[in-house]
Amino acid sequence: MATLKVTELGDYLREQRHGAKLSLRQLAEVAGVSNPYLSQVERGLRKPSAEVLGQIAKGLRISAEALYVRAGILEERGDRVEVEAAVLADPHLGERQRKVLLDIYETFRAENERNGDSAGTPPRTGGRTTKTAATKTGTSTRRATKRATPKTTKKTGAKTATRAPQGGN
Repeated sequence: MATLKVTELGDYLREQRHGAKLSLRQLAEVAGVSNPYLSQVERGLRKPSAEVLGQIAKGLRISAEALYVRAGILEERGDRVEVEAAVLADPHLGERQRKVLLDIYETFRAENERNGDSAGTPPRTGGRTTKTAATKTGTSTRRATKRATPKTTKKTGAKTATRAPQGGN
């Protein structure tokens, strides 16, 4: 387990509180901690417990996991925490925008896990991926299929011969 970086954590909490446009007193009330205690945490004088961090995260509407990693309570789990931390730390995003981005991100991750997709593989789209890939490479799946089957004329319903597929198939 990593060591607790109290002053860095306090600075991060203050930054998140300012980003959420909450006063120290407002966050303390929402998180269920005293105003002086929260002030001491932000100044790096106190080490908050995991429970208190969870309450603060809830009050800030940010990921408790990201706070635990910042506090050194949890080890970083790779790209997921990095993405969450980047979204949460971006001063140009509003609170609602952060929440929406993280919700979308979690939805995509959950969908990929359900589908058994590994990292870097686009989510499954019910068979449309093959056609899209074929179209992007300049070949058309439909065109190749039509060449291999005879055409039927609209007027008589008679079958007419078409060219044989190229490539010796």
